[in-house]
Amino acid sequence: MPLSPPSPGGVRRSESVPFAFVAEAEQFRSNVAPPPRQRAGLSELAGNVLVALVIVAGFVGALLFGLPALGSQSHDTREVQRTEASQGR
Repeated sequence: MPLSPPSPGGVRRSESVPFAFVAEAEQFRSNVAPPPRQRAGLSELAGNVLVALVIVAGFVGALLFGLPALGSQSHDTREVQRTEASQGR
């Protein structure tokens, strides 16, 4: 694979043009670490727990309402279908 001509900075790029920004990004890396994250306060923690509980309750409610629909047909429904079929409807 032929190498592209040297860039104005004198650095030869081995990447194709669409990914040239990845090679150039190496020049701008820094050794400065970001500041440590602040701990969540009591109110923020309580809010996160409340949101999680609401989501879990929604899943449980959907499961409880959806289980009857996922179950097999009840005995009454099959009996009505069998009766209608025997009467020629």
